[in-house]
Parts: sequence; C-alpha cells; structure tokens
Amino acid sequence: MALGTVVLRPCAIIILLIAVALMLGGGYLVILGGTIYYLFVGMAFAVSGILLWRRRGEGARMYFVTVLLTLTWAVWEVGFDAWALLPRLLLPTVLSLVLWLPATRSALLSHSAPWGVPKSLLAVVIALIVGISTRAVVPPLTPPDPLYQAGTIKLDDGNVIPAVAAVGDWSHYGNDAAGTRFSTAGQITPENVARLQIAWRYRIDSSRGFEATPLMVGRALYLCTNENSVVALDAETGRELWGFRPATRAKPHGCRGVAYYRVPGASGLCAERIITASIATSLFALDAHTGQRCADFGIDGEVSLLPGLGEVPETYYYVTSAPTIANGKIVVGGWVFDNQHWPEEPSGVIRAFDASTGKSAWAWDLGRPDHNGEPPEGETYTRSTPNSWAPMSVDEEAGLIYAPLGNATGSDFFGGYRRAFDDQYSSSIVALDTATGKLRWSFQTVHHDLWDYDVASQPTLVDFRMGERTVRALVQPTKRGELFVLDRATGEPLYPVEELPAPQRGKVTEEYLSPTQPFSVGLPSFRGADLVERDMWGLTPVDQLWCRIKFREARYEGTLTPPGLTPSIQMPSVLGGMVWGGVAVDTARDIVIVNSNNLPNYVRLVMRSEANQLGLRQHTSRTDGHAGRATFATFWRWVQNGTPYGVLQPPFWSPLEVPCTRPPYGRLSAVDLKTGKLIWTQPLGTARELGPMGMALGLPFTIGTPSSGGAVATQSGVVFIGAALDRYLRAYNTVTGRLLWEAKLPAGGNATPMTYMSPQSSRQFVVIASGANAVFTPKNGSYIVAYALPRQ
Repeated sequence: MALGTVVLRPCAIIILLIAVALMLGGGYLVILGGTIYYLFVGMAFAVSGILLWRRRGEGARMYFVTVLLTLTWAVWEVGFDAWALLPRLLLPTVLSLVLWLPATRSALLSHSAPWGVPKSLLAVVIALIVGISTRAVVPPLTPPDPLYQAGTIKLDDGNVIPAVAAVGDWSHYGNDAAGTRFSTAGQITPENVARLQIAWRYRIDSSRGFEATPLMVGRALYLCTNENSVVALDAETGRELWGFRPATRAKPHGCRGVAYYRVPGASGLCAERIITASIATSLFALDAHTGQRCADFGIDGEVSLLPGLGEVPETYYYVTSAPTIANGKIVVGGWVFDNQHWPEEPSGVIRAFDASTGKSAWAWDLGRPDHNGEPPEGETYTRSTPNSWAPMSVDEEAGLIYAPLGNATGSDFFGGYRRAFDDQYSSSIVALDTATGKLRWSFQTVHHDLWDYDVASQPTLVDFRMGERTVRALVQPTKRGELFVLDRATGEPLYPVEELPAPQRGKVTEEYLSPTQPFSVGLPSFRGADLVERDMWGLTPVDQLWCRIKFREARYEGTLTPPGLTPSIQMPSVLGGMVWGGVAVDTARDIVIVNSNNLPNYVRLVMRSEANQLGLRQHTSRTDGHAGRATFATFWRWVQNGTPYGVLQPPFWSPLEVPCTRPPYGRLSAVDLKTGKLIWTQPLGTARELGPMGMALGLPFTIGTPSSGGAVATQSGVVFIGAALDRYLRAYNTVTGRLLWEAKLPAGGNATPMTYMSPQSSRQFVVIASGANAVFTPKNGSYIVAYALPRQ
C-alpha cells in the first residue's frame, strides 16, 4: 500500500472525530447562546473527512478552504494575538501539512472513487462558513481592561538617581518596618546586571513550599525553614554559622521569615535576638550570634501562643509570616485553616508580647473590642473571626501597626451566619495602636466577602509627593486585584475609591449580598477585563469548545459574581490578583512594582447532603493541601461544616488541564505613585514548566504564568523577582520594564528575594529561597542561592 494511502486514512479518521466533537459540542453551544461557528466547521470537517476516507481530492480542497476560513474567523475574533490564535489554528494547520505531503497529494490525485458529494452541497457548506466568518467587518467590542483605566505615562530612562554603595542591614522582612522591599544598594546596575553569577548556594532541609526571605544583620543571614528550624549563614560565603532545630513531631508548615530585635541598653548573650514562630504554636527567642535560647524570654526562650485559643486541632493555627517588631513588642496574627467548621475555628486574634521578656502586652480580639488582654478563665478569644496571616507593617513614629485581615474563618464562600463584627472587619486593613492594641481605623476592601479575598499582602508605607504636598501613604494590594492607596494616619483614600453596583443574582436563600463594592478607580486595577466567550482557551479547537460551553453554562456578571448552587466564574481566582508577595516600592522614583495573577475559579456551592456524598470532609492536617499533585483536587474542595453548604472551587481549566482563559496568566507592572498611571506592564514567566496534564514541555515562549512571591527594587534602577512558575530569577529595568538578566534556579523561585552589601568584601549580593511550590512546581530540593558580580 502506498505511503500516501497509509497516512490518508488515519488523517481522515482524526478529522471525522474532530468533526463529530465540533458538531455535537457546537450544537449545544448554539443552544446556550454561543457562536455558531463550531457547528458549521464540524459539518465542513465531516464532509471533508468522508471524502478523504474515499480518497477524493475534493476532501483535501474542502479542508484547506475550511482552515483558511477558520484563520479569517480567528483573526476577526481575537486579532493577531499569537496565544489566542494557537488553539484555533494549531491542530487544523498540522493536519493541513499532513494533507500537503507529496505522498498524500499523490494518493488523492491518482485515485478515483465512484462516490462523490454534489458540488451544490459543498457550495452551501462553504457559503455558510463564509457567512459566519465575515458577518462583521469591524472586530467585536472588547471589554475595557481596568489595568489602563487611570491612563499611562512614560518616564525618562535617563533620569539616573545616584545609588549608595554602602548600605545598612536588611533587618526586616520587607527590608524596613514599612515593607518597601527597596534597597539603596547600587553596585548592581542596569548596565552590569547581566554579569551576575552564582556566588554560593546552601542546601536547606525544607519541604515543599519553601518561601522564606532571609534577614541580613551584621555579617549573618537569618532564615527559617518549614520544619521549624532557624539557620544563620555567613553573608559572604553562605557557610552555616549555627542552626536551631527544636524537636517537634508537628507537620511542616510554611515559614516566610524571622524577626530581629536588639534589646535597648543590653549587652552579651541575647542582646541581639532572632524571633521565630514554631509549628507547635510557640514563639522562640534565640541569641543572634549563637542560636541559643534566650533564658529571660518566657520559659527557656519559648512562649506558647495557645493560651486563650481553646481547642486547636493540629495544624489549624500557626504563624506563617515573620513576626513584627513594633516599639519593643512582638506582634503576631496567625494562619487559620479555612473552610473547616463554622464557628468553631481558632480565633483570628492579633497579639503583642514584650520582645525582651515574652510577657503578654495586649490582644486585639475584634469580637471583644473593649478587652485587650487574655480572656477570663474558662473562656477563649472569639472563635472564627477574621485573621491576619500576612506580614504587617509599622510606623513607629506614629505608634501604629498595620495589619491586613482575612475573611471570617470557617466559611469563606457562605456568609449567611456571620456576625456583625465579622462583616465589619473581614478583608480589611486595620491600624492598631502599638502601645495598647486599640483600633485607630479600618478600611474594608471587600464588603461581605464570599470569594476568599483575604487581604493577603503586607501594607507598604511610603511618603511621596502628590500634587503640592507630601503624603504619608499606605499602599495595599489585594487578591481582588484592586490597588488601594490610603492616608496611613486616617485610612482615607488618597486616590479615588468608588462604591459601584455589584452582581446580585444567583445567591443561595440564606445569603445576603452587599449592593455595592469598593473599586479603586483612580489607579490601575489588576483584576483583568471582564471575560467574554472568545477569551476561552485550550490547546485544540475541541477543548476550547469545551471551555466555551462551560463558560456559557456558568453564571458570570463580571468580578464579584456571587457563588451559588449553580456554577459561577470567579475572576480573579482565590490565588489573586495580588497575593502574599505584596509590592515593592522604589522610594527614590515613587514607582510601585506589582506582580499579579489572572486566572479564574469555577465555583459551586453544594448542599450538605451532596457534600457528604462527594466525600467532603473536615481536614485533619495542613498536608492535605501540600501533598502535591496527588491531592490537588482536594485542595479545591471545602467542607464548611456548621453551614448548609460545602463548596467546590477548582481552577477553570479544560480536560487537558490547561486554563480555559487565554494568556497571560501573570504580569509584572510598574505604577507611578505621583500620578496613579501605569508606566509599563508585561507577562512574567515562560511556558518552560507548563503543559497539558501537568507535563513540562520546556517551551521557552513568554506566556505569563501565575506568580507566588514578590519583588525587590534597588536605587540603581533594577527590579529582581522570581515568583513565576518557570524557576527563573529575573532582573528588569525599573523605569522601562526591559528584561536585563535571568538565571535558572535549582527549584521554584516562589519567594521574595532580598539584597545587601557584604561588609567583608563590599560586594552586593542578591539572595532568593529556591524550593518546590506545593501545588504548581512539585520538584524536590530547597536552597538559598546568592548571586553577585564577579570579583574584580
């Protein structure tokens, strides 16, 4: 049998299978109100496939015409966006190339079959395709992208600001108490950053999800691991100076940083101390030079965080973010396991302890605002209140600590049973008096949050010129994708915030909704444009059609579409928007660096009886969400005991496990604080670690991946960021956004980097934690990697 005939028959079968899928799915899509295109292309492919099976040349000609018309339709629908065109054209084009092979063409030309299709039928099908492909001369309207709502601005790249060669320590999680993630170090510049090379690498005994940002004080780096250890490294060589590894059987958890405190007027052992929070819900104070426990702190250097919390199942409460030092006090919130049992989850209380003795200083329990101490004997802090798990910031001069709050724990997606104080403070920023813990002001980013839109990022404090005055501001990124800039003394917006109507349809009977929600209209928004059907994606026309059908089956009225018993689309997803990595602020140029995500969830509430049938259960360990790909599905299934509903909120992706919305899925952007305008934006990350069914295809194309972690900015005009899923650390020009350098990390770079000048060599180092991400990049191995310019 000739080679062309051998190739032709399988090709005809593939085209026929595609045709059946497109006709069935396309017909259903039409019923749902979607485009008619897939139905008619399916019909054309069916005719083409039958003719090809009969080895008739008309089949190939019809297929080529259909593909050309598909190209016309695709460009009409999405323009010349390469990623958007890919699922529409890749598979049909590959099959076209097979049909164009000389052997295949020869088989079609040389063979004569007795059966044919009337030319009139071919003409009708082609006419229908032409009609729907050219039904409009002007491309369809696109929803406005709020990223550009405040306008754009171009800054002068030649405006060089002198950098400081010798700088102090990186003594706070965000470099300073304000959380700017900005360094005046200037040895590494846009001109020489491409010469960076690995200076040293230290292997960490840490589980997946290693996300720590080290501190640098004196000549040492200090960091924590997910196994409750604290390690001190030589800042020049990466050599271990000491390690604190307490015995514990608790499951590993995320630890993003430690705190440093110098006791006023003290000398000797524990005059300088490292404060860390343990898996077993304790605070430890360690001597910064030896790692020994500080005997004058609590009991043998340890203070339990359990008093007043009541019953706390293992891994239901612990501190993930670095403790905050505020006017001689250690202030901590706590991570609480979401969506387990309402209202019996641990409290979201924020507490302060004396940094020298460990004694309790105050507690802010939002259910008991007039009581700022531990609860009376036999009672607990108010359970299931909104908690503060992200990093906090401090203005010691003003005597204020700024805490971002999450939702009322136990029930993120159903709020019908919430209490008045839950609704008052959930998903807010609160300013607390550092001396007493009393509330000074609060600002809410989501009213009656039903989308798990915790304020997950550290507030960043910055002074900048706004018009004719200097303002003392707080910059707050959110999982909603809204960027709020507030007066940090009062909480009043410095850029306009408007209460706009919010979607109201689809809620369950017991639920109530806020009629309006706050939108930051004076700044770029990173929530993404409202989705439309043509935004649906996939790798082939078939799974893209599947995504279009699911989109049409779901309720979607734009951002903040409420969850209900029928599927709804949540955009941005629970990942954000902007998440715990926060923003970096170049305080020399008043530029905010933002990395943001752009992925949706497919959400549905389920009645308690259905939740039981689906096996939704109360989790007994945080590792249920950290076990990698094997339990990825359970990561999106929540029991919400104590309410009428469980919830399913998987990512909105196709059967091939690729997103149902088109790229980019992650961006890096710069915003001018003085004007509120966007300076630049671009996709962050490549497709090297992405592919269908979890396979990494190694494609080097820039796609923009979800990001986890943050950026650091330097006065020389360089931004460093890992965060993307392709395991690279990158450097960008702060003013232009131009990529200057990138280096492959040994594992994921889902942490926030830091930079410092080594006192030993006067070299600037850039350091990042590199470890596997619990969900997206489950590769083993965790490291601290340091980069520097070559020695002179």
